[in-house]
Amino acid sequence: MSIRSLKRGFTLIELLLVIGIIAILAAIVIVAINPTKQLGDARNAQRRADVNTILNAAYQYSIDNSTVGIPASITTTDTFICKSGTADCTGFVDLSVLTTGGKYIVALPVDPRAGATEETGYKIKKDANGRIVVSAPNAEQSATISVTR
Repeated sequence: MSIRSLKRGFTLIELLLVIGIIAILAAIVIVAINPTKQLGDARNAQRRADVNTILNAAYQYSIDNSTVGIPASITTTDTFICKSGTADCTGFVDLSVLTTGGKYIVALPVDPRAGATEETGYKIKKDANGRIVVSAPNAEQSATISVTR
């Protein structure tokens, strides 16, 4: 009987080969899944929903208040929306009329990556035809998120 047949186990070459194959397969799976893209897509989906929510609330307000029309703070300049309930909305569009009493919207949505500033991360304006445009300028992966109605 030879010495080789008595020893059981794997050689160093066999172990390195298996580890190399596992590493290559893991790299392929990570590239295929691409978690960064998946998370960016999820945040963009949230932004699309938020933009639609803000626009629907503004239009519901204008329907209920037909004599007033759209909230007066919306101008033709593309401006960030102020978070409701914040002390200082200077330089931002104040849409607190939409959140008062929770009639149109309970709270203004905030961009998933918005910082601790006074603005929501979304912009609003009235175009030349009097239509409201709400956009998400912080969209990821070169996406353009804007809704006009």
